Amino acid sequence: MYASLFGRRSALPILAAALGFFLMAAPARAEIGTYILVDARNGAVVDQKNATRKWYPASLTKMMTAYVTFKAIREGRVALDSAVVQSKNSAAEPPSKMGFKVGTKFTIDTALKIILIKSANDVSVALGEAVSGSENAFLAEMNAEARRLGMTNTRFTNPHGLPDNRQVTTARDMAILAMALRKDFPEAREFYKHPGIRFGKKTLRSANREFLLRVPGANGMKTGYICNSGFNVASSVTRRGRTLIAIIMGASSGLERTAFARQLFDEGFRKGSRGQNVKSLSGSSGNPPADGYCRRNKKLSSKQYMARYDMQNEPSGGGLLFFGKQKNPTVAKVDTSSFTKSNGKPDWAKILDRTLGPRRVAYKPLPVGLGNPKGTPVVSASVPAEDIPLPTANPIRLAEIKIRNQLQTAQPVGATGTPQTAQAGAGSIPQVEATAQQPGSAVDTSRTAPGSIFRKGLDFTVPVPAPSPSRSN
Repeated sequence: MYASLFGRRSALPILAAALGFFLMAAPARAEIGTYILVDARNGAVVDQKNATRKWYPASLTKMMTAYVTFKAIREGRVALDSAVVQSKNSAAEPPSKMGFKVGTKFTIDTALKIILIKSANDVSVALGEAVSGSENAFLAEMNAEARRLGMTNTRFTNPHGLPDNRQVTTARDMAILAMALRKDFPEAREFYKHPGIRFGKKTLRSANREFLLRVPGANGMKTGYICNSGFNVASSVTRRGRTLIAIIMGASSGLERTAFARQLFDEGFRKGSRGQNVKSLSGSSGNPPADGYCRRNKKLSSKQYMARYDMQNEPSGGGLLFFGKQKNPTVAKVDTSSFTKSNGKPDWAKILDRTLGPRRVAYKPLPVGLGNPKGTPVVSASVPAEDIPLPTANPIRLAEIKIRNQLQTAQPVGATGTPQTAQAGAGSIPQVEATAQQPGSAVDTSRTAPGSIFRKGLDFTVPVPAPSPSRSN
């Protein structure tokens, strides 16, 4: 008995040492907050983690904006060539936005392409006003559709996904929406499969472009980012006649959400489709992350990223036996010297080739214009009878915009519309955010160039934070 006890005690230091070695060998890992992988045909859950935990949808919200719009088209309330008008209310939205001048008319077809590919917030509001008569009435329709589809933990307070802690969903609910969008409106697939749009002489790239261009069979759908949600994506892939849909929320960077999606699909297509139905998942497994999620969930370095997602070194099994199966088993060591430039910086082109695969499709943005809009929508300021919480202005954003406007007033303004003292990054587009306003208030169009449809300094504003190879919205 004593010998046995002694043997057990002597084994503890060895076990602890092994555990310590494993943890030291593993690179620091950013978390994926929640995800689910489902079969688009029957809703079978192929894989999932915390799929019923509440999370912030960010711009995945625009999938519901599109769903309600396609339903209105089918019901004959509007058409693809119906007019959308950039109103004072919609023009006041923060970036990412198109920055059309107030009164600019374009078609619903154009609006759908812009929100699903470029994710413009101002166009999302204008589209909702055109479909339902007011932003508030459109919100009522969004929430009604969510209830009808069985999205039990979802609540919308805006049509674009900008920060509002009352606007929540789950990976499970978003998977149900993605399945419905694909099944109920097959025509929608032509709107979210493109890696970018070309508007006039300018090209606007989708944040989902590398996934669409590199992953075999990729054909959608939508990305999203706000700090409190981290990097989200709804992705779809079709291989050998089978389509899977993934919802991923809480990645640490745009690059990680894309690589994790690729890995999830590769594993998923090796599995069957006999899991429980996504709608059978019930309840809530947790509350949304605390404010400032993006600052706590630090993105992986290039070496950590390669160790986790290098396709040529991905193991097929799990970690140590007592850890159980690991979703992303760690490669002990990866030589990244060949993925580093002479100046010591990561060679992201080579890294993408090894973690996502080479580009299989040439980048070809979809040409988009204002179209030939018919009619003029009647935008009403009425509030729906249904008790839908209205979005409130972010006090921090209001303060930032107020300070910026004061600085712009005090400093000389150059030809680009930005203060001459501002230091723009290489290749960046000079921009000025919209002045904070309440719905229905006046919007300054005095800086609009003659004949231009854009407000000067606001056209084609980019997402915040600015995109980079490893961090894009």
